[in-house]
Amino acid sequence: MSKYRNCLPLLEDRPFLTDGGLETSLIFHEGVELPYFASYDLLKTERGSALIESHYERFTNVARKHGVGIVLATPTWRASRDWGIKLGYSGSALTDINRRAVVQLANFRSKWETPATPIVIVGTIGPRGDGYKAYSRMSTTEAQNYHQEQIDSLTATQVDMVGGFTLNYIDEAIGMVQAAKMACVPISISFTLETDGRLHSGESLEEAVERTDAETMCYASFFMINCAHPSHLEKALRSGGDWLLRIRGVRANASKLSHAELDCADELDDGNPLEFGEETAALRGVLSRMNIVGGCCGTDHRHAEAIWRAIERGGAHSGQQGGYWASLVGDVARL
Repeated sequence: MSKYRNCLPLLEDRPFLTDGGLETSLIFHEGVELPYFASYDLLKTERGSALIESHYERFTNVARKHGVGIVLATPTWRASRDWGIKLGYSGSALTDINRRAVVQLANFRSKWETPATPIVIVGTIGPRGDGYKAYSRMSTTEAQNYHQEQIDSLTATQVDMVGGFTLNYIDEAIGMVQAAKMACVPISISFTLETDGRLHSGESLEEAVERTDAETMCYASFFMINCAHPSHLEKALRSGGDWLLRIRGVRANASKLSHAELDCADELDDGNPLEFGEETAALRGVLSRMNIVGGCCGTDHRHAEAIWRAIERGGAHSGQQGGYWASLVGDVARL
C-alpha cells in the first residue's frame, strides 16, 4: 500500500527537496553508458542498483540536514513501451522493471525517512517522444492509451503518486492525466520550457496549465516546471494570474544553454551551483505556492545544497516571504 496516496504531504505547503539530474549524473560523474537515457536498465544488476541508491542518498542527506521533506522519483522516465522496445524489453519485462524501481525506493524510505524528512515516492512517466522536441505528437486519446500501460503498472505498487516529466505539448499532458484518473492515482504534470519561456510546441505555460485543467476537471494534483534554467522562466511567469497557484514545483536545469545547444554538447555544463541556488530560490517571489524545489539535467547535490542555503539566507535575492518559508528559515536558524 502507498503510504501517502490518500493524503499527499506535497499539498500541505511544507517544503520539499527533489533529487537532481539522475541520468546526467550517471553519465558524466559515474561514467555509465545509458542508451536512450534509460537509467532503469541499471536495475538489472546489483552495481547498477547501488549507483541509483547512492544518488538518492546524496539528496536525502541534504534534505535531512536542512530538516525538509524529499520527493524521490523512480528511474522510469524511459520505461514505457516504445523506449522499452528499443532496449529489448517485452511488455511484461517493462511492468516488472517499473515495479522493481518502486520496491527499491520503498525499501530506501524504510531506512531513511524521519518525522522531519518525509519521503514521497513518485513514479516517473516520460514523454513518448523526445523530451526536448515536440515533432511527433499524439492526440489526447492516443496519449492516454499509450501511457495507461505504465501508469497501471506503477499504480499497483507502493508509489504515492505518478509524475509526468519533460512534457513539451499539451495533448500528451492531458492524455497522461486522463490515464492517471482512470487508474485512480494522483498525478503531477511538469512542462519543459524553451529559453523564451514557452513550450517547444509554441504554447505558453499559462495555456498549458489552463487547458490541461479545463479538459481534465483539474484532476492533476499540481503542476511543475522542469528541464529549463531558472533564468528562462521569467517570460513564462511575468503575466501573473491565478493559474500560477497551480504550480508547486520547479526542477531546473543547471545550464543556461538552449535545448538545441545541450543536444549537441559533448561535455556536462553544470553551471554555477551558487547562482543556480539563488535564482531558484528567488522564484518564490512569483510562485507563492512553490514548495517543491530541486534540479534536473546537469544538477547534483551541490545545486540542492545551494538552493536551501539561499532559502535560509532569505532577503531580496531569494524572494523572502512569510508563511511556511519564513518558518523554515527560522527553524533552520535555531538548529
